[in-house]
Amino acid sequence: MFYFGVDYYPEHWPEERWPEDARLMAEAGFNVVRLAEFAWVKMEPHDGQYDFTWLDRAIEVLAARGIKVILGTPTASPPAWLMAKYPDLYLVRDDGTPWTYGNRREYCPNNPTYHDYTRRIVTAMAEHYAGHPAVIGWQIDNEFGDRCYCPLCNRAFQDWLRRRYGTLDNLNEKWGTIFWGHTYSEWSQIPLPLTTCRSANPGLWLDFYRFASDSYVKYQQMQIDILRHMCPGHVITHNLMGFKYDKINYFDLAKGLDVVSWDNYPRTQWSMQAAVDPSTAAIAADTMRGLKGKNIWVMEQQAGPGGWEVVSVMPRPGELRLWAYQSIAHGADAIIFFRWRTARFGTEEYWHGLLYHDGRPTRRYDEVKRMGTEIKRAGDVIVGSTIKARAAIIHSYDSRFAFQIQPNNPKFSYPGHVQHVYRALFRRNIPVDMVSPTADLSRYKLVAAPALHIVTAEIADNLRRYVEQGGTLILTPRSGVKDEANAVVNAPLPGLLADLCGMTVEEYDSLPEGVTQPLQFTIPARPDQVARVWYDVLAPQGAQVIARYTQDYYKGKPAITLNTYGKGRVLYVGVFGNDPLYETFMSWLLASVGVEGVLSAPEGVEVAERWQGNRRLLFVLNHTEQAQDVVLPGRYTNLLNGQSGLTGTVTLAGRDVLILAEES
Repeated sequence: MFYFGVDYYPEHWPEERWPEDARLMAEAGFNVVRLAEFAWVKMEPHDGQYDFTWLDRAIEVLAARGIKVILGTPTASPPAWLMAKYPDLYLVRDDGTPWTYGNRREYCPNNPTYHDYTRRIVTAMAEHYAGHPAVIGWQIDNEFGDRCYCPLCNRAFQDWLRRRYGTLDNLNEKWGTIFWGHTYSEWSQIPLPLTTCRSANPGLWLDFYRFASDSYVKYQQMQIDILRHMCPGHVITHNLMGFKYDKINYFDLAKGLDVVSWDNYPRTQWSMQAAVDPSTAAIAADTMRGLKGKNIWVMEQQAGPGGWEVVSVMPRPGELRLWAYQSIAHGADAIIFFRWRTARFGTEEYWHGLLYHDGRPTRRYDEVKRMGTEIKRAGDVIVGSTIKARAAIIHSYDSRFAFQIQPNNPKFSYPGHVQHVYRALFRRNIPVDMVSPTADLSRYKLVAAPALHIVTAEIADNLRRYVEQGGTLILTPRSGVKDEANAVVNAPLPGLLADLCGMTVEEYDSLPEGVTQPLQFTIPARPDQVARVWYDVLAPQGAQVIARYTQDYYKGKPAITLNTYGKGRVLYVGVFGNDPLYETFMSWLLASVGVEGVLSAPEGVEVAERWQGNRRLLFVLNHTEQAQDVVLPGRYTNLLNGQSGLTGTVTLAGRDVLILAEES
């Protein structure tokens, strides 16, 4: 079943309103809701006193309309009585000051008392709902979170380091603690990287970020274990935050889950742009799908303007439907909108749902209701269909953490750079998998590893096998610079990858803002490409020169090289640049390796594909406001309205969508 639903907070509204909400939900085509992820105090109003009667009644009202339920474990929002009873539960910020009550996720993920109370509420919920016919699954907590710098986490970090390094001598050597005479003689001497120390040892800093990530993985697993034991038939998920979130290694967090869910907000108060870049949601969905190599759910799909203190730009007519179908095109087997009715009180009064504050349906409700009718017709064909990516991008959380600590250049952004590379593929409608540095790469003709800063022997061997067997690899600046302990390698850059590249970095230049230069290519190039931010001056040792610098003292020196290694090739792009730069070398390289897009389409029209067995499903999404023509390569049936025999040129209205099934 394709799950299509909404996030609902019955505890916010009079009980006599619930049947009307359920009726409107059913009319919109919803078959699932998420409930209770912030309702701990409603379920445990006093320490050890549980009350699920209100939730039972809400589920009964929904179930009478054929609506299933995903329950959230409520641990993201602890009751006031709990935090008042145990003040040491609070998360401590990186300046050493604790959070205060009033937001959410203000708890320390390593606090044993909080763990005890977590086990109690999760066990009580699981016991009560294990056999309930309307309950199909669980979302653990909500949008895991922030790093904690409390004394308890300091001690836990020291224990984590002891397990990782074994001896202090090993740790001191790996971190290079002799620098500034910071050698440790007791585990208890190792601090946390608080902002009060200004700039900590990079090895300590990176290991703390790993530890903080592991802390949430461990806390989540505690809840998973309870639910697996007590509710073996239920789906277990967590709502992650796409590509943008950078404080947890999501590959690790995803391992214990049945399915990865994520929250998709193309436009919020923190992104007040007039236009939405469609590649942003696309890379997020592909990142989430890549965590387990499986289809995903969207647990929070934008339903209106999002905002806390500020109201964001209103989604234009057609955008909610367009954004939701884009999520499906990139692997979603469930779409759940956030939220049902806009809250009249609390922090998210301006985070709009499908209904206004007064409970009236909006044009946004009507738009989603239209989609509900379409999903009833097409959902069974779509659900379970898979994406066969032609290319992959390596997403390294270790490198991402390292660049948070030392960005190398104030204008460099690791996620921004990865998205530049991704966008060059996205604009050509090439399906992409976002994978870990140790993933099996053998299925891909092309793999990009942007700014793969931290490279271990295992990662280097994985890339070497891929290229030797005929793969084409793209590397960019600051790759292979650091070892696993975040120390610079004792070798010419790019370190363990130098033999693959057939060159070394002779010199590098970190550039001030505004300094750019064109490159002189030996391949067809766009005239508007610009190199900026960072220049690696390359010394080829068997590699072919693809582009040279045209200015400064390294004028004429190699900037981009191509090396043959085994049966494959490695392109080393020694500069960061603008979109035309990546499109220049990507166009040339894609043609040379025989990677083509799903379908040629006008600018602003995305074409993606999913496969139901050997049957291809095409998703044609017009992200522009104008009608666009697309030429189909065969005969298709429009799954959204049942029209068959579509062939040749089809016209797609502004912000409209086609889902086409190939006819045999």
